[in-house]
Amino acid sequence: MAGTGFQREMESRRRSLGADSECGTLREVLMHRPGSELDLVTERTYDEWLFKEPVDAGRLREQFDGLVEVYRQHGVFVHPVVGQRADRPNAMFVRDLLFMTTAGAIIARPGHEKRRGEEKAVAATLSSLGVPILLQVTGAGTFDGASGMLVTRDIGIVGTSTRTNREGAEQVMEQLRRMGVKHVLRCTVPLSQLHLDGIMTVVDRKVMAVNRWQMPFDLARELEALGITLIPLSTMDEVFQLSLNSVALAPGRVVMSAGSPDTRRALEAHGVEVVEVPTDEIRKAGGSMHCLTGVLRRDPL
Repeated sequence: MAGTGFQREMESRRRSLGADSECGTLREVLMHRPGSELDLVTERTYDEWLFKEPVDAGRLREQFDGLVEVYRQHGVFVHPVVGQRADRPNAMFVRDLLFMTTAGAIIARPGHEKRRGEEKAVAATLSSLGVPILLQVTGAGTFDGASGMLVTRDIGIVGTSTRTNREGAEQVMEQLRRMGVKHVLRCTVPLSQLHLDGIMTVVDRKVMAVNRWQMPFDLARELEALGITLIPLSTMDEVFQLSLNSVALAPGRVVMSAGSPDTRRALEAHGVEVVEVPTDEIRKAGGSMHCLTGVLRRDPL
């Protein structure tokens, strides 16, 4: 009987995992606190490891811990990635390694060879947590998790870029269609960005903040035709400081990088509550809080 009860509990939990949007109340995430692998990043090697510049490892970890604390204060359970290789300085950016949907996870096939293999520890950890794995991108396809986005249960976006090619995008788009996502949109990410989260973010029910200088025109018109309100941000220096690389804690409440006052004012003018955390040291590694956060569960909208 005990075994049967445990099985029922696990099955119930499996059914509760997933996310039908980027802004439902956040409940569980998967994260990797960077360890000794940061020692590989030096004045001579930072570019080789895809970092923008060398980092202060201690300060980077402090900022990572600050984001984790914000999550815990908002009732979010943080699961660690288990068994990640100790020679992968970029593995902290867990979002690039999975794309969570309503029915389970899509596992990435990273577009840059330096990141290939990081997804294995993420897939193993998800399996141990009982998270269904719907698809692992294979063959000649490449796909980074941050190249996919569910705006709502019925609207999905996949962006092709230097990290996600057409074949990988098609594999993911077909999976979304099989799940019943009614509107699966594809766009091209500008060369100056790697993923969708550099140019857009969901901040509330059917409300997105977008980089007006890099948002694809056709995608903007498609989203507006589907009832999505776009908040256009014009401050390029803040956008390139990854001000849009934010995470919704709940509909109308986001955590974003400190130091982007124009972005904050624009969001607050639309009724969005903003929680700020410093990420300037993390950004030297080429990403920010959205990149760090592998979403496992959000409340459905």
